[in-house]
Amino acid sequence: MSLPFRYRKLGYVALNVTDVARTTAFYTDIVGLELSDAVPGGPAFLRCSSDHHNIALYPAAAPGLKRVGFELESQREMERARRHLEGLGLAVEEIGKEERAQLRQEDGLRFIEPHSGLTMEFYTRMLNMAQPFVPRLAKIARLGHVVLAVERFEEMARFLHENLGFAISDFVQGAVVFMRCQPNPYHHTFAVGRSSGGNHLHHVNFMVTDVDDIGVAVNRLNKAQIPIVFGPGRHKPSGSIFLYYLDPDGMTVEYSFGMEEFPEHDYREPRVLEPHPLSLDLWGGLPKPGFAKVGQIEHEEQA
Repeated sequence: MSLPFRYRKLGYVALNVTDVARTTAFYTDIVGLELSDAVPGGPAFLRCSSDHHNIALYPAAAPGLKRVGFELESQREMERARRHLEGLGLAVEEIGKEERAQLRQEDGLRFIEPHSGLTMEFYTRMLNMAQPFVPRLAKIARLGHVVLAVERFEEMARFLHENLGFAISDFVQGAVVFMRCQPNPYHHTFAVGRSSGGNHLHHVNFMVTDVDDIGVAVNRLNKAQIPIVFGPGRHKPSGSIFLYYLDPDGMTVEYSFGMEEFPEHDYREPRVLEPHPLSLDLWGGLPKPGFAKVGQIEHEEQA
């Protein structure tokens, strides 16, 4: 498919949390991220890479997904994206100077995905930290993906694929579509699942580089009395070994090890997978009731 513009990666996820200090401690002491910056009474920024942030935590009355930020390859791609979005009839907003300073970003634009209400952000220049990220609790390689549960999931998946340059890697028939922001190679940087109870966050993922990180995390989470809601197991679509657990507000976080990678050209066709528990976990596990239930999508008003 011809790309309207080119992505580099999923850059960051902004979450609304009811207690920023408590959730910051969770991400540093349990997940293994590093705190980059914290605004008194405002957001905290954490990283698992050389970027200033890969997770942003904002104070809110209810937990949820505030926005998702994607890094594009260049300023040229940003201009292509801007023209393309405006051509689709979407309202495109520039991030103001004061907020860009807080985010340590030199540029950025936002728009609303029309089928979910999700605020999506594109940027190209975020502060690159002088000191490298040093993994401590788990060998986190990157922020991997974010997944939404959406009532109009087929319409959203079609919009992302046909209008925003996302390739479909696989889909579970009638249930979930796994997508990658091209030409990023990983099986999915974004996925959309079916919801029958409103639009909400499904989970946020961090990719680790050692299968032992999954096993060690099981014991660390149990000792800290952090609820494990699914896994360890192995996903059929991506081949990843996974572990899902809950943050202090009940939102779902995932560690995963291993993932299929796609070339930019001449990649395989997406598979149609049976809606069966084994398509979710080849080891035969089932999620617990708290899995992927908490996290409303914030609806920001555009000027």
